Amino acid sequence: MSRTPAAERPRVPFDRRLAAAVQKVTANALGPYQTAIVRIGFSFTWLLFLLREWPHRLELYGPDGPWSWDMGHRLITDNNAFTVLMWSDGRLWFEVVYGLAVLSSLLMLLGWHIRAVSVVFMAGVLSLQNRSIFMGDGGDNVIHLMALYLVLTRCAQVWSLDARRAARGRGDGGITGPLLWTVLGGFLMAATFFSGTTGEWWLLVLLWMLWLGQGLWWLVSRYASDEPRTLLDVVANLAHNATLVVIMAEVCLIYATAGWYKVQGSRWQDGTALYYPLKLDYFSPWPALSDLLGASGLIVLLLTYGTVIVQVAFPFTLFNRKVKNVLLAAMMLEHAGIAVLLGLPFFSLAMIAADAVFLPTAFLVWLGARVARGRDRVLRRTPPDATVPEQSRSGDAHGPRTLVG
Repeated sequence: MSRTPAAERPRVPFDRRLAAAVQKVTANALGPYQTAIVRIGFSFTWLLFLLREWPHRLELYGPDGPWSWDMGHRLITDNNAFTVLMWSDGRLWFEVVYGLAVLSSLLMLLGWHIRAVSVVFMAGVLSLQNRSIFMGDGGDNVIHLMALYLVLTRCAQVWSLDARRAARGRGDGGITGPLLWTVLGGFLMAATFFSGTTGEWWLLVLLWMLWLGQGLWWLVSRYASDEPRTLLDVVANLAHNATLVVIMAEVCLIYATAGWYKVQGSRWQDGTALYYPLKLDYFSPWPALSDLLGASGLIVLLLTYGTVIVQVAFPFTLFNRKVKNVLLAAMMLEHAGIAVLLGLPFFSLAMIAADAVFLPTAFLVWLGARVARGRDRVLRRTPPDATVPEQSRSGDAHGPRTLVG
């Protein structure tokens, strides 16, 4: 069957194309699999970090650290950063906050009542990181930003307990949603009362808007007609899609700035930049492997130039799917190499999670099916039909039927 030449195809009027684009953006939360993998990646990275540093938590972020509570309070007063750890310098309060940060990371990973949990996850990330600002390795900055962005996304449309609950027709979540909403309202009142020490008034305003918005969402979904529900769903989709664009732009900006700054460095220009971190004991968890790579001038040259080329070129390849996918795989392999060679696993995991926003949907669906099949084999269960959930097509898996879930 022959194709109709492009010149003979009827041209779709611009207004119809514009209307179709607007309909797509307002009626669907785009990128359900991409936002889900970003949610899983960052919550998993932060959870691993918190668990690894559990024995040292008091020295890193608690009252036993070299960055004392008084020094932290002085800094927070100057930069108006948000952290609930400034409410008290007692160990009990710190243990509560750290424990909630661990719990919210786990629930974020599982996708349980994501609207409420994403806010708690964000508060935990900001509170710990702003308490001791010198404890990061670069990946903490990315987690910091993504924790803010994920609050505004519908990142539990697939691969979550929320999606499973919605698929089983239990989208209202029972009493759990209203109970979470009430408890979080109490914490928010406390945060407002202590706002003189936590700073960032704009963040408190945002939290109040989110809290009131969830209450309105629940009331409308329970008692209003279809029109108000549709309107709120359109607003949620617009917020999700706009935030998704911001996340993608943020990743491109990270690589573009990193690449262009490298271009200006003399060590990157002569191809020897990689040699020096390989010779630092702090960045050599495997000295024998570092010495082996550092001994080859050709390998050092290729890796140094390859890093710059990939980072500078990636933002310009987004409109060519094949080239973009090749460079995306190269960047993920690069970060995996950084995790092994330089001993920066959490930085690498954070960057790989950020890169995942550009992964093709077909690959993510295939990966999800493989993981589900492996899970069913381990649990010896009969796998369900491999169909794409209806909510992933309509963008409504977050569901307008819950209060904070």
